[in-house]
Formats: sequence, structure tokens, C-alpha cells
Amino acid sequence: MNRVYVCSCFGITEQQVKQHADGGACTPRQIASACKAGTDCGSCVRRIQAILGRGACPRRDLADRGEPVLAELEDAA
Repeated sequence: MNRVYVCSCFGITEQQVKQHADGGACTPRQIASACKAGTDCGSCVRRIQAILGRGACPRRDLADRGEPVLAELEDAA
């Protein structure tokens, strides 16, 4: 399996970032909370932003109401 690493500090792959985004993470900060990517050297933050895109957050309404927006993910490593 070909793994494309986004965050080499924590070994986070592009697939893992996409899974967290599918689970509701809409910002690099939410990705960082989910898997630590972007919290050490920071060189991957722009790549994370590119993966997330600039579209609307699909779960923004949940966040605005104070409801949980991140789904629990199994370790995809």
C-alpha cells in the first residue's frame, strides 16, 4: 500500500486526514485535535488546508449549536 505522509512528525497520512475530515473536522486546528498533525513543526499545515479545501464545513450547524462534530475513528494506520 502506498502511503502519502502529510505529517512526518506524527506519521499521519493523507488518508487519515481525509478520514478525520469526513468525520467532521473542518479546520487544521480540528485535524490537530483529532490526530496531532500540524502541532509539532507546523510544516504540514498548508498541506492539511489544501486537503480540507475551502468549501463550507458540512457540520458547521452542529458546531454552532454546541453539539459534537467529530466522529470517533478507528486507527487507520
